[in-house]
Amino acid sequence: MKAMLAGFLGVAVIGVVAYFGLHEIGFSSAEVYSGENVRLD
Repeated sequence: MKAMLAGFLGVAVIGVVAYFGLHEIGFSSAEVYSGENVRLD
């Protein structure tokens, strides 16, 4: 049971770190798939 909870916690931590990390380096889907003619605010 302890290993399963540690796994769930690990997945949640990896997800949160990946979300914020990818947004910091400019790798969000809005920035990747938009062209020069698209205005992002």
